[in-house]
Amino acid sequence: MLTDSPSRKTNRSAFAESDRMKTLDLPLDRALLPTTKSLEWAMKAEMTLDVGRACGDFWHAASKFYKVPECGIRVLAARPLRVREHSATELFGDYNPETMLIRIWMRTAVRKEVTSFGTFLSTLCHEFCHHLDLQRFRFPDSWHTRGFYERAATLYHYAGETPPKKLF
Repeated sequence: MLTDSPSRKTNRSAFAESDRMKTLDLPLDRALLPTTKSLEWAMKAEMTLDVGRACGDFWHAASKFYKVPECGIRVLAARPLRVREHSATELFGDYNPETMLIRIWMRTAVRKEVTSFGTFLSTLCHEFCHHLDLQRFRFPDSWHTRGFYERAATLYHYAGETPPKKLF
């Protein structure tokens, strides 16, 4: 896990608070689980429109529970690939706080195969946690702190019904 460097001057206390906040409240009614199952089914069937609907249902249920405004989501085809002289990187998803829009890519960059369900769900939870940082916790930015990754992992393991793992 790669974390952002702490700010040198501005927002140091908010960055530290994000780093310390390692847990996330979870719905007791398991409201996200049916949407996660729908998402998994739609991905296996490679049905992009149904994946988009299931993502929207996930966002709706999560936004309602966390009492944050809903944001838009776009499910796109193959991930963008940035090739540099000595490296290549893929973009799995992103969140634009100004437009409150999440973009998430459903296919791998090179082979154009459907992304694994676990990777897709992890990206969905990651981007939702950026939304939470800004809308619920009111951080001035959403940094990739250790706490951020812990919160995203908590949501992922809950939504995917997988046992939590310690992050390193």
